[in-house]
Amino acid sequence: MSMTDASGGESTTSPDARLSERPDWIYLLREFEALFRHGSAGGSKAIRTHRKAVRDRLSAVIAADGGFVEQTPITKPVTAHFNRALDVGERGAMQGMARALRQVRDRLTWEYGYEKVPPALARKYAYCEILGPRGPILADRLILGFVLFAPNTTYPQHSHKSIEESYISISGAWSENNAAVYAPGSLILNRPGDEHRITTGELEPCLLAYAWVGTPEALTAPGMKLTAPKRKRAGA
Repeated sequence: MSMTDASGGESTTSPDARLSERPDWIYLLREFEALFRHGSAGGSKAIRTHRKAVRDRLSAVIAADGGFVEQTPITKPVTAHFNRALDVGERGAMQGMARALRQVRDRLTWEYGYEKVPPALARKYAYCEILGPRGPILADRLILGFVLFAPNTTYPQHSHKSIEESYISISGAWSENNAAVYAPGSLILNRPGDEHRITTGELEPCLLAYAWVGTPEALTAPGMKLTAPKRKRAGA
């Protein structure tokens, strides 16, 4: 069955309810909206433009009161660290987001997103989508979700074709491409095609909120792939 989703595109998923009937999820979306409305762009025009794109598309989803699809909760090995990540998040600058996320923690579908995941990474990483083409909150021009890392994790080099991505730290310290250490509240923007690698601190898990902006085609089939190390790509 085809239907028009909250952002005006076609979806093949039939909703179980309207978004307004799921207040815990609306409160979580409002935390996202606050992050992208009140956070600083740090003088960057690109980040300012990205924040506005996320904010505008999210506002359209909330105003349309679109479909909500109930999903089967799924855990991964890394979700053993989830409660600790929320505990740490609730003590700091991102406490509103951490508390809103705790209210839906037992209804999240954690996944990998890759056809093949190295066994070591499968124990230390997973993500959950909360808004996007596959729901639970339906939208086709924006994806919002969370990614969770165990302590002392390296998330290998990767990129996203035709998708602009941002991470906002909710809990824990992390670095991207070994450039700096980012604390809760920090935002990192990756333009389409930018290769990036994430590493996390040794003692605490790391929880990041992410936003993907792109066309419906790109977001429906992102084709996530890990990038081979440079020495392997060179045939060494």
